[in-house]
Amino acid sequence: MGAGVISDLHRNSDWSGVHVGVLGIGIAGFSAADALMQLGAQVTIIDSSAGEKQQERAAILGSLGASVALGVHTLPEIAFTLIVTSPGLKPNHVFHQQAIDRGIPIWGELELAWRLRNPDSAAEWLCVTGTNGKTTTTLMLESMLREAGFRTVSAGNIGQSLVDVVMHDLLDVIAVEVGAPQLPFVYSMSPWATVCLNLAEDHLDHFGDFHAYRSAKARVYERTQYAAVYNDHDPATLQMVKEADVIEGCRAVGFTRGIPNVSMVGVVDGAIVDRAFIPDRRDSAQELALVSDIRPVAIHNTENAVAAAALARAFGQSDRGDVPPAAIRVGLRNYQPASHRIQYVREVNGVIYIDDSKATNAHAAQMSLSSYSSVIWIAGGLAKGQDFQDLVRQNADRMRAVILMGADAGLLEEALSRHAPNVPVFTLVTRETSAMEDAVNRASELAVPGDTVLLAPGCASWDMFTDYGHRGNVFAEAVHRIGGR
Repeated sequence: MGAGVISDLHRNSDWSGVHVGVLGIGIAGFSAADALMQLGAQVTIIDSSAGEKQQERAAILGSLGASVALGVHTLPEIAFTLIVTSPGLKPNHVFHQQAIDRGIPIWGELELAWRLRNPDSAAEWLCVTGTNGKTTTTLMLESMLREAGFRTVSAGNIGQSLVDVVMHDLLDVIAVEVGAPQLPFVYSMSPWATVCLNLAEDHLDHFGDFHAYRSAKARVYERTQYAAVYNDHDPATLQMVKEADVIEGCRAVGFTRGIPNVSMVGVVDGAIVDRAFIPDRRDSAQELALVSDIRPVAIHNTENAVAAAALARAFGQSDRGDVPPAAIRVGLRNYQPASHRIQYVREVNGVIYIDDSKATNAHAAQMSLSSYSSVIWIAGGLAKGQDFQDLVRQNADRMRAVILMGADAGLLEEALSRHAPNVPVFTLVTRETSAMEDAVNRASELAVPGDTVLLAPGCASWDMFTDYGHRGNVFAEAVHRIGGR
């Protein structure tokens, strides 16, 4: 099958002559392999790991007819028609390099999902990316769309496989969370509206440098149909929109936590207002909701809510139906925050304990720290190549004490000694999960009424915990064991 024929493959194509190598057997790879076999393709699953989870999933797919190659470190010498890759593999991974050298096309999860949509009933996509705030914004958006009466679901990087959704669910619109690692191998995806919430250093270990990371993020705007939404407080997102090859007629729409200009959604006197999707947007604004409808209250959550409202209102300009202000307001009120994102845990003797374990990079920690005036900060883990100088400099005046843990605690120590020399710093040596108990106990000894004990690590969790959820759970469990003093 030639390259031109491969580029035309879609849901209703004849897949019987297509041999697909699926790289990775995680959530995305499992769903991709399953869907491709349903369509009649020959599938070989390739994973460099051969752990228990990989073997369990391989056994299931093998029983359905897939070939499996686990524990391999080079691409098998098979005449693959196509490679479908996992977002967990770096763009320069040896499997990718070998596929390119052999002239085999590579598709990512998003590309495959876009092509497998049912052409007779395909839902529109509203894509959400950014360094931070993606999950919150996507879930807010889903809630708004549901209140407007649409059949909708959130999927993608948020946990539910997008391939599974397009193969099995009859929907009007999908709120798609897009992580940067999903974007390098996307070519034909054309969402109705797209937003990049912000851009800061992250995934540098995956992409190699910030330029490559930024270039991957920018791809989300390509071929956007109606509205490319940018953050008016982050010029990099507007520049992405200016450079993007969008569909002719696509509008640039800004969002802001301040007063919006024309063709923006923003905030006026405590109300979220629309000056982008109303007929008389030059001289008036449509109130959508109140800032007090947002939970939890934080500056960056206001931005998330306004961005979600902009995407929802953009979808209301499609031929699928309206998204009225009432749907925005009720959607925000009914939104259920995801765990470990500025999550209130408990108050003890006038001290509030907050779990923001999802703050796995400096930008996220900055947004978290800026929400509180007097903080006992628990931080540290795997830095992923980040620099913490600006983070500490900008927040030194709100830190009463800092408790550090994890493999790269030294990087934070150095930044604190330079920019916050008068702030007490306690570094825990142990790399066991029990360090979190020690951190919480020390924080409770240091804190006084009015303080916030904030877990906002600014780092990944894998050096000590299974994931950020595990880290947050251990923190919350330790907090609930605190006795009254």
